[in-house]
Amino acid sequence: MPAIQTAFDGTGTNVALVGDFGGTHVRLALADLSGNIPVIAHVRHYLSKDFSRAADTIAAYLKDATDKPLVAVIAAAGPVNSGVVRFTNLGWSLSEQELSELGFPAARIINDFVAAAIATQLLEEADVHQIGPGMADKHRNIAVLGPGTGFGASALVFEDNGHAVAIAAEGGHASLAPDDDVEIEVLRFLMRRHGHVSIERVLSGPGLFSLHEALNALEGVKDEIRDAEGITHDALAGERHALRTLERFCAMLGGVAGNLALTYGAQGGVYIAGGIAPDVLPVLDRSDFRRRFESKGRFADYLRTITTRVIIRADAAFLGAAQAARTLQGRPFGQPPTSHS
Repeated sequence: MPAIQTAFDGTGTNVALVGDFGGTHVRLALADLSGNIPVIAHVRHYLSKDFSRAADTIAAYLKDATDKPLVAVIAAAGPVNSGVVRFTNLGWSLSEQELSELGFPAARIINDFVAAAIATQLLEEADVHQIGPGMADKHRNIAVLGPGTGFGASALVFEDNGHAVAIAAEGGHASLAPDDDVEIEVLRFLMRRHGHVSIERVLSGPGLFSLHEALNALEGVKDEIRDAEGITHDALAGERHALRTLERFCAMLGGVAGNLALTYGAQGGVYIAGGIAPDVLPVLDRSDFRRRFESKGRFADYLRTITTRVIIRADAAFLGAAQAARTLQGRPFGQPPTSHS
């Protein structure tokens, strides 16, 4: 593997290590912070199952670096408390103290959906795929949510002075709310298995398979699909039972997105992140996602004006982490470093 060059600007001063730690994959990269928009480069992908500790993946990345950046920001799939994250869908933990011990005098761990929320301020039109009407407004509250290995949620909330605050949340573990008789029966099926049924129990990779099992049981259908990837593959190919499951998944995602838009007052837009939505856009576009998003009784008109967008830029979490790295340098949002002649 070729060495990783860190000194983008000739000194390495304005370079940060940024990470995106999900439930299945770990991605690490370098961010050049010298301009208004961070430049992401030297991306490396790792499988979490290949490492016993989160810190080991960072050590493996740094082994190839020609020079070590002084700042690190890791976006992680799990709640962050006092600088420590315990990954929701892994047996790992990672602390800012461990990052310090790896040689980073300035280090921060943030929730991965906090990183996505921050990144919305840097995304361009080519970075998103819009579903339904509405215009984005980056100066009003924004909600970010989405399914992957788990289900994440966050928001960017604007104060009266225009300052934005990213809110870390664990909305994926809120209770699932059914919308019709079929979903009531799905909920009963899953309650018998799990007791409490969270949003993540359905709106995630494992949840997609659970939803498929539930719908098959309700309809007396038997098939050979054994995982979410198989369901997605068959649905995109037009197989009717897999397609029925994926369409229901998309509709339920729209309902949850509408709930969070109301919860956060997200009149600036709702962004769908995570690994699943970008892969199923043909089904998502024609599904009941948008109808369910707006179908909130007396607040249908309120929701009709709110845009819904899928983040299709693969390194969006890196952008958010890079912006957080700027704050470790004491730099306001979007402000490049001061040049000295």
